[in-house]
Amino acid sequence: MLSVKYPGRSTMGERNLRLTVAYDGTHFLGWQAQAKGRTVQSTLTAALERMHHHPVVVHAAGRTDSGVHAIGQVVNFVTDIDSIPAERMGLALNQLLPMDLRVSDSAEAKPEFHARFDARRRTYRYNILTAPVGVPHLRLYSHRVLHQLDLSLLNRIAAPLIGEHDFTTFAAPSESSPSKVREVYSAAFHAEGQLTVFTICANGFLWRMVRSLVGTILKLAQQNECSDTLRAMLEAQDRSLVGPTAPPQGLFLYKVDYDE
Repeated sequence: MLSVKYPGRSTMGERNLRLTVAYDGTHFLGWQAQAKGRTVQSTLTAALERMHHHPVVVHAAGRTDSGVHAIGQVVNFVTDIDSIPAERMGLALNQLLPMDLRVSDSAEAKPEFHARFDARRRTYRYNILTAPVGVPHLRLYSHRVLHQLDLSLLNRIAAPLIGEHDFTTFAAPSESSPSKVREVYSAAFHAEGQLTVFTICANGFLWRMVRSLVGTILKLAQQNECSDTLRAMLEAQDRSLVGPTAPPQGLFLYKVDYDE
């Protein structure tokens, strides 16, 4: 019987390495490799292939959209290089990567570890800037709104997100996932300097789900709506009910958690 090697899982003589990756998404067309255009996956893969002198398959915990940033993206790949310790692989890779893509940590993982399928919780943060004058160094990393925000109201509106729900209402029309059900563990707004930050943690996210939620909650807050409105939107499973999708530059993939 033929043995089948699953891409991204190591066999005898190979190591499965896990990287924590950060990137400024401003000049990337998202994570996913495309036929044309600069992406995080293609840039990282090109650096690995220069190092290995053969094709390397890279798996990520999540696929961020064009213009979205990451602080704690997790990826894994199989290496047959035995001369570089796992904890120094990130340092070696950073010599081949552009400055807007960095490996912040590298370690050897179990042979069966998979960055996407083994992820248990993913945390995103969305930055909103309400300063009277837009701060230049934050313009590429936040969504500026021209009115002050009421944190208490925002959190009351967002409260129904906690728990397991069908998020069809907040999925992009082209979302291909067969199930739109996700479990949200936490979702809250807080002040952080000049920013209002929305942090949400769930077992998974649909395409543009976080940006759709942020845009909708901001619109509901302007209209002084109550939490029942968002709950009704979730239950309706009707994409036409949502507000505008918040722009990508405020969104960060902040952290990915695994069982260990």
